[in-house]
Amino acid sequence: MSEQRKIRKAVFPVAGLGTRFLPATKAVPKEMLTVVDKPVIQYVVDEAAEAGIEHFVFVTGRGKGVIEDYFDIQYELEQMLRERNKNAELTLLSHILPKAGTASFTRQQVPLGLGHAVWCARDIVGNEPFAVLLPDMIMSSEKSCLAGMVDLYGQTGGNVLAVEECDPDQAHKYGIVGKGAPVGDGFKITEMVEKPAKGTAPSNFFINGRYILQPEIFKILETQERGAGNEIQLTDGMLALAKSQEFAAYHFKGETYDCGAKDGFILANLAFALQRPDIRPAIEGPLKKLVSGLL
Repeated sequence: MSEQRKIRKAVFPVAGLGTRFLPATKAVPKEMLTVVDKPVIQYVVDEAAEAGIEHFVFVTGRGKGVIEDYFDIQYELEQMLRERNKNAELTLLSHILPKAGTASFTRQQVPLGLGHAVWCARDIVGNEPFAVLLPDMIMSSEKSCLAGMVDLYGQTGGNVLAVEECDPDQAHKYGIVGKGAPVGDGFKITEMVEKPAKGTAPSNFFINGRYILQPEIFKILETQERGAGNEIQLTDGMLALAKSQEFAAYHFKGETYDCGAKDGFILANLAFALQRPDIRPAIEGPLKKLVSGLL
């Protein structure tokens, strides 16, 4: 197999309204809600950086300017930290700042779905394979999910989706893939079904919000008709692309937290706080007491 083109760019669809977190998201984008002491979007960007992503493409909407500000220099704050010799805080801020020219922002003026959001990044991505990371989904594992996907992509080429296993009785709630021949830390995908009827799912492997796609998806999305929810669905575009290109699944075995839902967001805060040696000692005892009082 010839050497695959490197995955250099990642698209982050951050134009969603976050209505499930109202009233907080009336003024604060859901991607900027904090898990412990970092915004949700920072965890996802860190995952992309760990996987070798060089260019970060944010598809934003109205009211999301604070995301762009977050990934920029704030001179007054940094000057104050220097004057007060807050070197640790300065170092922390420098680590989250993308290098000049490596972050791009484009607008999705109308909320027409995930497929449309990805299509909005077409001119920035250009004619090369790219990653898509849903910012609601943050993950915990020794090796990042996208890094594992990039490794599998090096073996298979084509398109790679990250999948996890769910209870078979819950498969009707997800986008499900059919399991084919094993390859690396995953398998070939034989089919994709969005929210199959109960008892008809080809497997219990669901797509978890991480994608590596070839640029031909843009031409498909450009003329694609609206699907479920009267939106341009990425799954529909991938189904069309699968007619001419192969798809493989990377079997992610870490923990995934859906921070677009209140329960997932709360669990993420607890899980990541307990992983922190500077925080765990202060909260472990009270958490055990709280839980025991509820049982």
